[in-house]
Amino acid sequence: MLAVQIKRDSQGRLIRVWTVSAVSPVERSGAWGIGKIRDAWRHYFALSDTARRNEELIRENGQLKLEIMQLQSKSAEADRLASLLNFKQKQAKVPMVLARVIGASADANSAVVYLDQGLHEGIRKNMGVITPEGVVGKVIESYANTCQVLLLTDRDSGVGAMIANSRVHGPVGGMGEPLLVMKFVGNDEEVKIGDRIVTSGMDRIFPKDLPVGIITQVKPGGQYKQIRVRPSAGIEKLEEVIVLLTTDPLTMKQDAPASGNAAAAPPASGQPVSELSNPKPGEKHP
Repeated sequence: MLAVQIKRDSQGRLIRVWTVSAVSPVERSGAWGIGKIRDAWRHYFALSDTARRNEELIRENGQLKLEIMQLQSKSAEADRLASLLNFKQKQAKVPMVLARVIGASADANSAVVYLDQGLHEGIRKNMGVITPEGVVGKVIESYANTCQVLLLTDRDSGVGAMIANSRVHGPVGGMGEPLLVMKFVGNDEEVKIGDRIVTSGMDRIFPKDLPVGIITQVKPGGQYKQIRVRPSAGIEKLEEVIVLLTTDPLTMKQDAPASGNAAAAPPASGQPVSELSNPKPGEKHP
């Protein structure tokens, strides 16, 4: 063809047209096929890489969520410990031990927890256990490095208590459920929902005027009122507590007093007193 093209230059263009016409469909088909194969291959690897990156992001997201939960837990624990330490510093003259809850009773009918402090720290049987919010229970057994605490919600528990405003006495005990019951309050006594219950000090375990709970239900009974009490302390979610090594008076955290009520005046001796919210004007508490 090249020889013919040289001899017959006039037909050169025709030969090129034939050649291009013959080769172009093959080239076009080859280019199209190769392009499709290249695109499919490229997209396959792209999708594989995307899937792999997606899995890595999901795994990283899970790790970050776990770290956030751990940080939140540590932050809450730091707040609780700071509250306990602050309470202890305010009660510098009152001997007490900070302890952590490390276990609970396996018996579903028993509200008992175990603490990580015991005889070595001076903890003995029948010592009171509290939080800055209120009464928790009492020590029923003490060992070298641990002790057993009967919670206020247990059926066998009890604490000497009284209504903060009226000073009507009546023991408070557990019913094996979140709410407590106040016993032996006569039907003729004035009791209202929302009244605060505090320790009376008569049981010689807890100092006087520590918060016990808030009255949530009052019903007349045969001889005594049926009174249900919500505990002031978060007994259902205890993690750190305070064991009192004495029955000396404490100054507990108090609620905002109602307008027009005066705060209780401390005795002249300067001994610490328990501050009650909503006290009567001019009333002094030992």
